[in-house]
Amino acid sequence: MRNFLKNFIIVFAVLFLVAGILGLVKNEQNKSPETVSISKMVEEINAGQVSKVIIQGNALKLELKDKNAKPQEVLKEPGGTFGEIVKNYGVASSPLAQLSVEVKEDGSWKFWLANLLPVLLPLAIFILFFYFMTRGVQGMNNKAMGFGQSNPRQTNPDDKNKKIFNDVAGSREAKQELIEIVDFLKDPKKFTEMGAKIPKGVLLVGAPGTGKTLLAKAVAGEADVPFFNMSGSEFVEMFVGVGASRVRDLFSKAKKEAPAIVFIDEIDAVGRRRGAGLGGGHDEREQTLNQILVEMDGFDPNLGVIVIAATNRPDVLDPALLRPGRFDRRVMLDLPDIKDREEILVIHAKNKPLATEVSLRKVAERTPGFSGADLANLLNEAAILTVRRGMKKVGEPEILESIEKVLLGPERKNRVISDQEKKMTAYHEAGHAIVGHFSIHCDPIRKVSVISRGNAGGYTLKMPTEDKYYHTLAQFRDELAMMLGGYVVEKTIFGDGMISTGPSSDLTSATKVAHDMVVRFGMSILGPRTFGDHQEMVFLGREITEQRDYSEKTAEAIDKEVSNFLAEAEKRAREVVGSHRPQLDEMVKELMVKETIEQDDIVRILGPRQ
Repeated sequence: MRNFLKNFIIVFAVLFLVAGILGLVKNEQNKSPETVSISKMVEEINAGQVSKVIIQGNALKLELKDKNAKPQEVLKEPGGTFGEIVKNYGVASSPLAQLSVEVKEDGSWKFWLANLLPVLLPLAIFILFFYFMTRGVQGMNNKAMGFGQSNPRQTNPDDKNKKIFNDVAGSREAKQELIEIVDFLKDPKKFTEMGAKIPKGVLLVGAPGTGKTLLAKAVAGEADVPFFNMSGSEFVEMFVGVGASRVRDLFSKAKKEAPAIVFIDEIDAVGRRRGAGLGGGHDEREQTLNQILVEMDGFDPNLGVIVIAATNRPDVLDPALLRPGRFDRRVMLDLPDIKDREEILVIHAKNKPLATEVSLRKVAERTPGFSGADLANLLNEAAILTVRRGMKKVGEPEILESIEKVLLGPERKNRVISDQEKKMTAYHEAGHAIVGHFSIHCDPIRKVSVISRGNAGGYTLKMPTEDKYYHTLAQFRDELAMMLGGYVVEKTIFGDGMISTGPSSDLTSATKVAHDMVVRFGMSILGPRTFGDHQEMVFLGREITEQRDYSEKTAEAIDKEVSNFLAEAEKRAREVVGSHRPQLDEMVKELMVKETIEQDDIVRILGPRQ
């Protein structure tokens, strides 16, 4: 686009110049004198009408005493002079003495310009057009020649912004796995002397935001080697052979800089199981994958080029990628536990002024299930909120509000609802809170609000006191009762005819949990087995079908067990609501006034958990 504008400006300037020259010539032509005969000239001179004669080549230009008269021109014979003409035509001496005579150089260039320019101008325009077209074709050829180049993002050892292991909080086990890679890149001789071969490839597996890319950069920073970074999607183009060409170019650049690290982020974009495409097995993506396999097989074990790849879908990768000799080592990056979350918060809080009352430990306790990226976003949102409120330091209220924003979305305080809908929302959320509070296997209720967040009309926020990796049957039962608490309260307070669409998401979640309890976790009377073989099309990367491995009779039994779990949860919720009706009304009354109730007020209204 930039070259096009440049060429356009140049052509426009040339045309403008040519137009100016043509205008000048045209103007000169418009000022050209009237051609008269020699006898007419002699007659006017004798009559005293001519004030000046300008001799220019074979032309005699006459300036008349009448200022309004048009200048005249007489063409004489080549070689003849004005004196000869005067003598031969008998011009009187008296008017001749009053006549001014001036001699100028020949101005024939204007004649040639006026006559040749119409011919030369089209030729010049054609030459310019051909020149710029040639330059454009050369540029396209250069782009075509560079189309197969990889153009990776490269980080060199002397980069001031390089990362090291100290910049990566948590992930202790993952860093321990990668220390051997760093040692090999620093001193490969001690490995080769023992006959050991360092893994050619390392696959980082983890949920989005767990720090896979950051950890790969830290490995390169610790080893002080060049780092070549590309995403899997950058290899694939619509043109055949481009992806494979970029793979060859990437590995060629890495080999020249060896020892080096090649990092392919989101490798599942090109590394999915072959033969799964809709159009058959031989497509551009598979050619790219084949070239990656070839390049990894061609590595010299002692070359010092290590491939690190990252994915959150290891189940869809081609088995050829995961065999020994390619991605030999698989490193898992789990969601951070409470200690890791605190370390991550410390790193992201370095450049943020925190108030003295802020405890990052408490923030870590309130953020189970948060990834490293979620925690970074949490503190960033808190800092933005602090600026919005005109404060100088990030306080605990801003951080707590940011937690809810990350979890549920921003508040919608300007949403106008009727008093009836607000009252119904208050009873609904109070129902969740009261059932969860008096169900000992539920997590503590931290906050209840009737202010809309995201798609929810209100919300009840519960947080565990510690990280959980397993769920028991008792926990599932209490959670089901809490999910149905809002539904039960709406039926109890407003009647069956006033049930709203508010509990729809609760019913969906409860049904899914109850179904998983039966078909996945073996928590029903149907026994210790699972039901259904969940199949997925790897090409689509998601579960779309479930193959039934059970009879219709068993399907009926599954439906019955799911309904039994939900009915039991509804009964449990109804008992809790009936036993604590005064506390329910008191909480609703306070929600209608304050709109939001924190944990201390919840305990004050409902009393201690039993």
